[in-house]
Amino acid sequence: MQIQVRPFEVRDLDSVVDLSLRAWVPVYESFAKVLGPEVFQRQYPDWRTSQRNEVEAACTAGKAHVWVAEAGAEVVGFVAVVLEPEGDAGAVELLAVDPDCQGREVGTTLTEFATAWMKEAGVRLVSIWTGGDPGHAPARRTYEKAGYTALPLVRYYKAL
Repeated sequence: MQIQVRPFEVRDLDSVVDLSLRAWVPVYESFAKVLGPEVFQRQYPDWRTSQRNEVEAACTAGKAHVWVAEAGAEVVGFVAVVLEPEGDAGAVELLAVDPDCQGREVGTTLTEFATAWMKEAGVRLVSIWTGGDPGHAPARRTYEKAGYTALPLVRYYKAL
């Protein structure tokens, strides 16, 4: 698959939101299994709406630099990068790949593109946050393949 990365355009928004929500279904299914139904429902009562809002804000609010991956004329992934005001740190805030295109180097291409762009912008330290649950295993493999080092963190929940 030939993948081209280009700047996000407003016309991409519906495609980016749609592929993101489909891509994150396994993540939220994993969260539900790990947390159990009661804690999951309290923590993520409407994950689709909150994720839609987060993606839309990243793409349109002007805080993030956003690019899309295309295969032919189809948007198959996106990445949103935020630079710290000091300019020497940055973060990959969001990254999603269309489920039909996962495992075909789209995530790796976007990760490497975002990393190179931040390096050119003078960033000296980049972070990417992801989950330790089974649903995030493909993301962890992608980031480790790109040379990122994981710092295991644990977050505990309890329904009261």
